[in-house]
Amino acid sequence: MTTLKIHDIESAPEGSKALLEGSLKSFGMIPNLHGVLAGSPETLAAYQTLHKLFSETSFDNDELTVVWQSINVEHACHYCVPAHTAIAHMMKVDAAITDALRNNTPLPSDKLQTLKDFTLIVVRNRGHVTKEDLNTFFAAGYGEQQVLEIILGVSQKVISNYANHISNTPVDTPFKEFAWKK
Repeated sequence: MTTLKIHDIESAPEGSKALLEGSLKSFGMIPNLHGVLAGSPETLAAYQTLHKLFSETSFDNDELTVVWQSINVEHACHYCVPAHTAIAHMMKVDAAITDALRNNTPLPSDKLQTLKDFTLIVVRNRGHVTKEDLNTFFAAGYGEQQVLEIILGVSQKVISNYANHISNTPVDTPFKEFAWKK
């Protein structure tokens, strides 16, 4: 089992200190993921920037959760599934959505199911989608903007999911009640 150092403000490289201070201010703690990513100031900055940008896309809270959790579950991220379950609760996402995503069961709406399915096609096929895949996605009410926004979400989740796999990041105490295993 591999592990990477989980930094705090004192142990972090100079370029990560202000970013970790921002995490502490925003969350009231430094999430272990941020502590791991702090080993590279550029990686922590990229992750935080991508998270902010993805959160500001055209997707509503339910859709953001569908994209994040579809990727987290597909990547079997022991850390991000519980973390995004807690985040979804804070964002007032219906538990039926989070439960369906965590348990890989059908979502409560066809539109959200299409979003999940298309996100997984993008992830599994590394961006190689068919015209039929796009037509199905567009028929559900999404457009080219949302295709590109999914790619943004995938970019964010690759950083966190892969870092958590390599570092075996411990799940933070506030997320432990949502522990998950594939």
